[in-house]
Amino acid sequence: MAARHPLPGHYTAQSPPARPRLEKRSKPESGGARRSVGLSLITGAADNDPSAIGTYAAAGARFGPSFLWAAPVAFPMMIAVVYLSSKLGLVGGEGLFAKIRTHYSRWILYPALIGVLISNTIEAGADLGGMAAALGLLIPVRTEWLVVGTTFVILTLQCLGSYTLIRNTFRWLALALLAYIGSAALARPDWAAVLKGTLIPAIHFNREFLQLLVAVIGTSLSAYLYTWQSNMEVEEAIAHGHAGAPGRRDVTDRELRRARWDTIAGMLFASIVMYFIILSTGSTLFPAGKTEISTAAEAAQALRPLAGDAAGLLFAIGVVAVGFLAVPVMTIGAAYDLAQTFGWKNGLYAKPSEAKKFYAAIFAITLAGMSMNFFGINPIKALIWAGIVQGLLTPPLMLLIMLMTNNKAIVGGRVNSRAMNVLGWITTIATFAASIGLLITWIA
Repeated sequence: MAARHPLPGHYTAQSPPARPRLEKRSKPESGGARRSVGLSLITGAADNDPSAIGTYAAAGARFGPSFLWAAPVAFPMMIAVVYLSSKLGLVGGEGLFAKIRTHYSRWILYPALIGVLISNTIEAGADLGGMAAALGLLIPVRTEWLVVGTTFVILTLQCLGSYTLIRNTFRWLALALLAYIGSAALARPDWAAVLKGTLIPAIHFNREFLQLLVAVIGTSLSAYLYTWQSNMEVEEAIAHGHAGAPGRRDVTDRELRRARWDTIAGMLFASIVMYFIILSTGSTLFPAGKTEISTAAEAAQALRPLAGDAAGLLFAIGVVAVGFLAVPVMTIGAAYDLAQTFGWKNGLYAKPSEAKKFYAAIFAITLAGMSMNFFGINPIKALIWAGIVQGLLTPPLMLLIMLMTNNKAIVGGRVNSRAMNVLGWITTIATFAASIGLLITWIA
């Protein structure tokens, strides 16, 4: 399909971007120094949002240590998803939905947008409720007030903070997920069962298992990761003095290597956290027969009498801290997608007065998510459907990313290597297989 004109709000080499807020700009840096370290750490931490924590905790509680294999199996797939999204932003100079709008039919663009808006909004709302429930275990304040308070703090950070401030804040918040390693250690696991569950996959061909498996895939390979990572590369280029022009080709081998190793480190962190969350509940709740866990807050509460107050406290702290990171990733990511679909100016480098529709979308999506907690919508049931939508949306988006990163019209000579293509196509096939398996169980 013929390429369309560049999107409004994206700058060309002849029209340099506005200066980022709250950040002094110096002479543009060269080579690999253009990219900050730790972008994928933020993405990996956001991947383990409160709803993902609840999903992993539910898997551990229901199937015990026998589900631990899912973390190392998901690890290379997470690398493929995030690195290819990173590469798309680095080389192409635009976010995912900007590229879909330019190179693909509206029949592909609009359904993808609808799926992302629905799933991101529901998941953000469920995460706000999950954060409030976890905070309620720490401080004696009504849940409704905690939901409003956390939403206000998040909106303030999104609308008034610079991209650099948001990035650096998120990197520190990501470290809170290390609490789950301590929580798992306090659970006193059976190491023989842990080793077996890690090395020998236990697969059950029934609806309950496949639903959890697709939910795990949907949360570990969530669609919002693609959007966030590709757009953060564009924001990084602008923050370091380089125009985020469509069709950017001046990416060095050093930059791509740095992005690749940063992705490996960030996804290793995410998969380790996933592993220890499953281990925490699989070593305590599963043996005790407490197999029905719906939220991360329920898991934290249930861990207390079995693994001690310290384990429950660490679990709850992790939920709250990562929620402050993950909710903005979802809401800003959905706003990127909406803005790029309709050609609005977008980017955290711009002030709200310069990108009114983009920031209005962030505000509206965040408030829509918050409202789920006040109008009788069951956030747990909604979260299940959001996870399923994410799981069903992941395969076609991964397919598009594979096609785009192998398209010379988009990435020039930086098409995927043979090894990355093998890993990327395995990931794409695996996500399609899991989704088809779930659909078969519904039909059956």
